[in-house]
Amino acid sequence: MKCNVGNADRAIRIIAGLVLIGLAATGTIGMWGWIGIVPVLTGVFRFCPAYPLLGINTNSKS
Repeated sequence: MKCNVGNADRAIRIIAGLVLIGLAATGTIGMWGWIGIVPVLTGVFRFCPAYPLLGINTNSKS
């Protein structure tokens, strides 16, 4: 897997994912909030499987 998620994109994904998970854990937004796991994982691993399909790369080092 080639890194295709840049630093700003990575930070936004992790923060947004953690917010969704937190809201789901407290019951504020319901079970669908657990989808926040996906952006957290894509931010941690710096790879988004949808980006190659869409021709997107936010990693400036690539």
